[in-house]
Amino acid sequence: MENNWVKVYISTHLHEIELIKGMLAEEDIQAFSVNKIDSTYTTFGEIELFVNANDALRAINLIKQSKGE
Repeated sequence: MENNWVKVYISTHLHEIELIKGMLAEEDIQAFSVNKIDSTYTTFGEIELFVNANDALRAINLIKQSKGE
């Protein structure tokens, strides 16, 4: 795996990450998430969303638009 992935979003809510991944997929942006939430104490940790570095700026802008920022 190449090291050209960029973290574009962080959340503690899996459903939010999945919705954003779906939105990015509709725009032909491949994304994957890394769930770092502790399985025992679910109040600790975050879920990180990554995209290819070539798509990072576009993905960030789409995420901001979807959030109304």
